[in-house]
Amino acid sequence: MNLLTKFSVGQYVHGNRSWLRIIDSRLKIIIVMIFLITPIWAGPIWRLSLVGFLLLITFLSLLPSRVWWRSLFFLSCLSLLIGCISILASSDIQSLDGYLRNPNELQVVLESQKEWNILQISSQKIWFINFGPYNLSRKAFELGIKTSTLIFTVIHSVNLMLLTTLQEDIVWGLSWFMYPLRKIGLPTSKWLFQLLIALRFIPLVQEELQNIVKSVSVRSINFRNLGLKKSFNVLLILVERLFQNIFLRIDHGAESLLSKKKIIIKTNRFRTLYPSKSLNVIVNTLSICFICIAIFLRKLYGAI
Repeated sequence: MNLLTKFSVGQYVHGNRSWLRIIDSRLKIIIVMIFLITPIWAGPIWRLSLVGFLLLITFLSLLPSRVWWRSLFFLSCLSLLIGCISILASSDIQSLDGYLRNPNELQVVLESQKEWNILQISSQKIWFINFGPYNLSRKAFELGIKTSTLIFTVIHSVNLMLLTTLQEDIVWGLSWFMYPLRKIGLPTSKWLFQLLIALRFIPLVQEELQNIVKSVSVRSINFRNLGLKKSFNVLLILVERLFQNIFLRIDHGAESLLSKKKIIIKTNRFRTLYPSKSLNVIVNTLSICFICIAIFLRKLYGAI
């Protein structure tokens, strides 16, 4: 099993089929920031719309399906699982012997247009098991939508940008936005260099995880015979070994950088120059239109 090829998360994939590759990196950063920032203080309709638009971009991006379908499947399952946990954890589950008080005791005027509970299940008895009453409130349902959609949009939008954009191109785009900070004397070049190292370190972390998984599969450890306590100890040892290998690689990289007396960073040479074609102009123009429309729709329909 090769995790680096099957789960290309956070890695640039070479190719020239997708139109996402020819979008200017500065526009990509703005679009990703829309997916990251606009869900804040937004309603469930806007959050679901962002998820739907991300899925539409993924299916129409002309990227090979082997690049994104596994990560998309596992991310969808993770988002749905966390959303269901949020709904169940925040719902009103009454105790079996709890006394239901009359809601008319509270002299509070509720909104007549919005129902408080979406689903109400009264106390039932199935065979010899008694199930207490269960109420699925609107607030719990909205919380589940918010958590699941936020995880999906944050991870998948960033992953799409990393799949179709060179790491150096991302650093150059950020340096263009941080140019005013450079004028006031802030060390933006060092910050961007640290970001570039972090982006290049993602495949190394995946490689170490793959080595740990291979070592476990080769040894054929039978966790059923070990029991719960020993299996948990083995898992802790594997996690400890993973972090030790990662920190060892960080140490080697730091020593190689310290061996150099001076590091000169010129972010201008990181820019990828695409040939000026009519398709590039059309795609970038449509990207600018999408940014303007997204900001307008967020202001119009995205409020809670």
